[in-house]
Amino acid sequence: MINVTKSELPNLKEYQEYVKQIWKRAWLTNNGKFVRQLEKKLPGYIGGKLLSLVTNGTLAMQLAIKALNLKGEIITTPFTFPATTNVILWEGCTPVFADIDPETYNIDPADIEKKITNKTSAILAVHVYGNPCATERLEKLAKKNGLKIIYDAAHAFGVKYKNKLIGSYGDISTFSFHATKVFNTIEGGAITTNSIQINKDVNLLRNFGITGEEEVVLAGINAKMSEFQAAMGLLNLKKINSKILLRKKIYELYKRLLQNNSSLKFQKLVTPDYNYAYLPILFSDRKTRDLICAKLGKKGIKPRKYFYPLTNSYKFLTNYLNPFNMAKSFPNAVKISDGILCLPLYSELKLEIVEKICQFINKYTK
Repeated sequence: MINVTKSELPNLKEYQEYVKQIWKRAWLTNNGKFVRQLEKKLPGYIGGKLLSLVTNGTLAMQLAIKALNLKGEIITTPFTFPATTNVILWEGCTPVFADIDPETYNIDPADIEKKITNKTSAILAVHVYGNPCATERLEKLAKKNGLKIIYDAAHAFGVKYKNKLIGSYGDISTFSFHATKVFNTIEGGAITTNSIQINKDVNLLRNFGITGEEEVVLAGINAKMSEFQAAMGLLNLKKINSKILLRKKIYELYKRLLQNNSSLKFQKLVTPDYNYAYLPILFSDRKTRDLICAKLGKKGIKPRKYFYPLTNSYKFLTNYLNPFNMAKSFPNAVKISDGILCLPLYSELKLEIVEKICQFINKYTK
């Protein structure tokens, strides 16, 4: 089976050596040596003056909302992974959905502006497939309306926008280091910020609110990264640049072989400093997309419909379906979701497999 992605793994013997060190120290978590090392190294790859490692990308977003003390409504995109919407609910806020740009697939600042109310406290924007949002417009809009801004940079490891690493933007940026990501720590995540106070609050929140052996100053949770996760990250970091170059080669082969197919389109990338996390193609309708997806599946190839359905369609969101959250309020997102298909892309994917996938798509479409 050729899956849409495959975990990037370091040399097993090298990882075993790191595990031996962990065993010898008998320090498995609680801000261990490897966690501290990884926290020092990562800002050079993802940005932000200050960085905190956490258990996963979902908790990173939850802690971001909590650290900023957000209430009321948070404007976000329905074209995303469930976690982006779910964390808003978990933190007692109300998601309000804005439409997306039909070419970049990122949240549309113009539509956000239409949906700001006196209950709006923040914008939670996603760098979809690692493609940077319109950060200048978003941050200008946030400043004008007194809003906080969080970037879900789960897909955007190593990406630069306008010569700045992606984690340098916003009040907070959050990252996922899940096993399926370009860079992984098995499970894991990070929170970046340029604010000393926000970083201090995040570090308290991820460790139960504990400041000393006998003092707890706020109701935090356990969101700490373990030494085993950090060890995986340190090893994966050594080869991340070469892995991204391999992904770029595969991405460019897909584009070259499919560029003359008039039945599909590619996402418009807004930066040359991309990480090639995903290869989304857009068909004109759901029927064609589903046909190609099913036929590829029968050949042992498993693309994914990222992101279908839109998060606003989840049944448990019924109580939040105000006029802003109905599908007619974001027609671009509906169209993209109905036609999107992400093709297999990972550094070890053989080029001949890419050629076969493209031949197959070209055969049944055009």
